[in-house]
Amino acid sequence: MGTQQNASRGRPDFLLLILTLLLVGFGLVMVFSASSSIALVTSKFNYDALYFTRKQLIWAGIGILCMLFVMNIPYKVFKKGFIFLFIPVLIMLLIVPFSEAVNGASSWLAVGSQSLQPTEFAKLALILYLGSLIAKKDEKFRDFKKGLLPVIIIVGIVCGLIMMQPDLGSCMILAMCATIMVVAGGANLKQVFMTGIVLGLVLAVAVSISMAMDPDAWQYRVDRFTAFQDPLADAQNSGLQLVSSLQALGHGGLTGAGFGQSVQKLHYLPYPYNDFIFSIIAEEFGFIGAALFILTYLLFLWRGLIVALRCPDQYGTIVGVGIIAIFGLQAFINIGGVTGTIPMTGVTLPLISAGGSSLLVCLVSIGILLSISRESNKEKPAVERKRTTTTTTTSTTLKSVSTLRQS
Repeated sequence: MGTQQNASRGRPDFLLLILTLLLVGFGLVMVFSASSSIALVTSKFNYDALYFTRKQLIWAGIGILCMLFVMNIPYKVFKKGFIFLFIPVLIMLLIVPFSEAVNGASSWLAVGSQSLQPTEFAKLALILYLGSLIAKKDEKFRDFKKGLLPVIIIVGIVCGLIMMQPDLGSCMILAMCATIMVVAGGANLKQVFMTGIVLGLVLAVAVSISMAMDPDAWQYRVDRFTAFQDPLADAQNSGLQLVSSLQALGHGGLTGAGFGQSVQKLHYLPYPYNDFIFSIIAEEFGFIGAALFILTYLLFLWRGLIVALRCPDQYGTIVGVGIIAIFGLQAFINIGGVTGTIPMTGVTLPLISAGGSSLLVCLVSIGILLSISRESNKEKPAVERKRTTTTTTTSTTLKSVSTLRQS
């Protein structure tokens, strides 16, 4: 019985699965290259060159197992089951501001020897919640009070809790992702536009008040946010990270310095295995290697979007679009930030940067996408196929008769 049920669900999208495993594997290789030299000479990391690589490998193994497990769960289960993820995430977001601050932000919860980043889990939880809410409203979603307002309240609560850390980058990504899901769900675009203006003003006021209350904590973020305009103006302070990143890009040239031959990862570039891992990719593999990586990532995003759009169910489509939006937005903000195209916000590169929580959530999210693809690839029942064939044959016969009459 179970075998028949699995067979009737269709095959997962193998191209998406292969691209995912390829990116995860490449990420492990780059985490090793970017972190080994730092970990080898740092007592905090036990002078272990494989410190970050080993942790990333363990999380990758757990994440892939979770992905394969979720892939075999019908995605519609999450339409009501999202609450079992959303409530624990809210509790963690309430607790995390009281944890130990790192670089001016309290974003991690210690769980034994490991640490979790609740914001990463909040991204998936919010996508599943909004997908369920939008699909449930259906045509009523175009009504502001019954449709868009509940979404604004939910997103506002989650973003408000994240801003308590504070984490402006993740807050912006969640807001943009929610906007994309709302548009995909068929919301009134005029309402979305006007709401965006109002919320933008509210956010500006909230940030201004927060800066006035704790100017020292915000000054670092403001300086780093504006440094992209002229990083050389303060190359030893606010512009240091971007200058080092641009030096890595320049050193890479067309073909790269070679795998493991990065110079900027040697205590020049902060967190080369995390926020700035693309800089190391470009330095070691050059413009050609970086371009091939970006093309592969774009193919991954395109395939995920195709899976979402092919889903016969509105809920699956909206959730799939939300998942791909998170991947696309984070990749754009990360690569744009380290190349000086846009301000830096400290956002990681999904599937590539070191980080257990991020990798786990990314792979579980892809598991949901693969579950959606199984529904899209489901074989039609024999009766339905026969009916479709009969209809096609009848239509062809009628066209032939019509042509003979005209002759």
